[in-house]
Amino acid sequence: MIKAVGLTKRYGRVEALKEFSLEVQPGEILALVGPNGAGKTTALKLLVGLLTPSAGTVSIGGYDVFRQPLEAKRILAFLPDQPFLYEQLTVGETLGFIGGVYRLPPQTLRQRATELLSLFGLSDLVDHRVGRLSFGMKSRLVLVASLLHEPQALIMDEPFFGLDPKTLQLIKRLLVERVRQGMAVLLSTHQLGVVEDLAHRVAILDRGRTIALGALDELKRLHGGTRLEELFFHLTDR
Repeated sequence: MIKAVGLTKRYGRVEALKEFSLEVQPGEILALVGPNGAGKTTALKLLVGLLTPSAGTVSIGGYDVFRQPLEAKRILAFLPDQPFLYEQLTVGETLGFIGGVYRLPPQTLRQRATELLSLFGLSDLVDHRVGRLSFGMKSRLVLVASLLHEPQALIMDEPFFGLDPKTLQLIKRLLVERVRQGMAVLLSTHQLGVVEDLAHRVAILDRGRTIALGALDELKRLHGGTRLEELFFHLTDR
C-alpha cells in the first residue's frame, strides 16, 4: 500500500536521506524511529509528495505520488507533526470543508462525521470555533478530519506528542481497529513504548540511512537487547 524505493533527498552537498526504501502492507503498522535529525520527517514528506526527491520513487496503492498525485492522495491521509487548522471555523465547518475537498456526498459526510465525532467525544463541540479548543481536542479533530474519507493508507508524524493518557489510548485502539480492517499505517514517533505496543515492524533511521528494518523480535535476535529502547541506543550509538 505504501512503497518507497531508493528515496534520496539532497540539499546542496548534504544528504538528508540516502536510498530510503520500505513497504507497508495493508493491515500493517510500521514505525519509523530515530534520533532528531535522522531524516524521519524528510522521509514522510517525500512519501506524501510535499517534497520532491533527488532520486527514487514513491507509490501509494500502486499510484505514483508524483505522476498520479490526485489518485494517490484520494486514498491517503497525512498527519504532520504540526497540523494546520483554520481556527475561525467551527468543528462542523472544518469537517464540511474537508469533506468537500474529497468530494464526499453530503449524506456520506454527515454519517461519517457523526460517527467519528461521537467516537472522539467531540459531538457537543460541533458549533465551537476551532481556535477555542484545547490542544487535546484539536488533536482529536485532526484525526477525525484525516479519517473522514476512509483512507487506505495513513502516514503520521509524531501523532502522540502532548496527548493525555485517555486520548492516547483512544487513538491506539482506533489504529488497531482500522488496521484490522486493512488500513496501512506508517508512523514516526519518539515514544518507543507506544511502538512496542502497536508496531508490527520497525525501521530505525540514523543520519539519513536505514540502519535496521524488521519485526521487533527479529531485530532483537539480530542485534541484542530485550526492549526497543536498548536496541535503539545500541544501534544509534554505534
